[in-house]
Amino acid sequence: MDIRHQLKKATGVVIGCTVIFGGISHAQDPGPAGAEAVHAKNIAPVDTAAVSPRPEGSIYMGGFRAPKIECVRVAVIGLGERGIPQTSHFLSIPHCEVVAVCDLHDDATKRVADRVEKRTGKRPAEYSKDPQAYKKMLAEVKPDAVIINTPWETHAQMAIDAMEAGAHAFVEVPLALTLEDLWRVVDTSERTQKHCMMLENCNYGRNELMFLNMVRKGLIGELLHGEAAYIHELRMQMFSENRGCGSWRTNHYAARNGNLYPTHGLGPVAQYMNLARGEDSFDRIVSFGSPAKGRAAYAKKHFAPDHKWNKLEFKCGDMSNSLIKTKLGRTILVQWDETSPRPYDRKNLIQGTQGTLADYPLRVAGERISPGASDSPEKGQPGGAEITSEGGYHEWYEGKEAESKLYAMYDHPLYKRLGEEARKNGGHGGMDYIMLYRVIECLHNGEPMDQNVYEGAFWSAVGPLSEKSVNEGGAPQIFPDFTRGDWKNTTPLPIIP
Repeated sequence: MDIRHQLKKATGVVIGCTVIFGGISHAQDPGPAGAEAVHAKNIAPVDTAAVSPRPEGSIYMGGFRAPKIECVRVAVIGLGERGIPQTSHFLSIPHCEVVAVCDLHDDATKRVADRVEKRTGKRPAEYSKDPQAYKKMLAEVKPDAVIINTPWETHAQMAIDAMEAGAHAFVEVPLALTLEDLWRVVDTSERTQKHCMMLENCNYGRNELMFLNMVRKGLIGELLHGEAAYIHELRMQMFSENRGCGSWRTNHYAARNGNLYPTHGLGPVAQYMNLARGEDSFDRIVSFGSPAKGRAAYAKKHFAPDHKWNKLEFKCGDMSNSLIKTKLGRTILVQWDETSPRPYDRKNLIQGTQGTLADYPLRVAGERISPGASDSPEKGQPGGAEITSEGGYHEWYEGKEAESKLYAMYDHPLYKRLGEEARKNGGHGGMDYIMLYRVIECLHNGEPMDQNVYEGAFWSAVGPLSEKSVNEGGAPQIFPDFTRGDWKNTTPLPIIP
């Protein structure tokens, strides 16, 4: 049975974002009821693995190449913490032009349009105030690419509207909040033959790119296990009560219980393993959450007793733990915690039969890359040195000297090409710049995207599937196959020069 029919049968009405959030703007707070509706939808499916046939006339988008675009006309929706710096990055990237900016607040559009005009001499069209202003922008400007930096609830519908209007859609994480909306995004991309890429910037971090390069060289043997996380204390966002991330994210912590933000750590590990790209794919997930204590305590400490945050009952566990099993039997630990007072961590660990690469801090161990390894590869051991002393892999190879040597030997060619510009332009250490540069480069050259729509759907699906698993006491949940079996013939992401 199609997942959409299951939801309608289970709830009596399809309560998707297109209905509950149909008129929501990209900066408007949907309130607790909206987040509760998402939760109700995510725990409702009887069979999460249900897949309907690909509609006639649609095509598989893995490896899809769109026609080359000489100068990519970019429109940006949402001019907050992500949209403002992204717009600045585009001004430094060749073969693109910012032609329109859109936000609920006209002071934001004016500020960004002023900056674009000062840098380029051309003023982008401005759209604001009306929650549906982005639709007018799509119709009037007809951009080639739309960048969506808006509250989670709006991602799916805005991406769908952009593709329907003839633009390629690039969406901040997660791609969508429910399985139904993930399917709607996938189906629209296949029908319109437009790219829809989730903007997972962490795949472009220097260490993530280096690990991908090292894995592809076979340095750690056959892959067995990965660990991924987004551990980032963000309680201070609750002070953004009326405008900003805290104004809408806080309601999700109250209404939902699962991993609400899984993709930053998971995306790189999934690409190391070639998940949904020929070699392996997602199979099932089990999830548990810790008690929900931190948000309520923070609200009680920092806000008045009658404040709206103190009227919420926070349900989302402070620490979410999920374990994914792949088709080949590999395992991935995925953690999420935006509440606990602890240092930032994405884990970024990949383990194989001959070694392990880990981050936070950067450290490696293995038969070819440990402190006891020789400086040059042995014949017949492509891609790395052979261990010269037994047990050398019992110590981490780490520290500033080790880091410098690893970068010198294994830095990804893409980082070598763009690293200097990335550092100059910034954006989470330069990863944002590299990601957006690649978006424009692929559109300009007619190349496949580094992240296809199916990867965005699989990585984002951890959100709704983890909610359902937690709600059912940790019961395993099956990933739907968003590729409809075509992942088996999809080319792995190459080492891009």
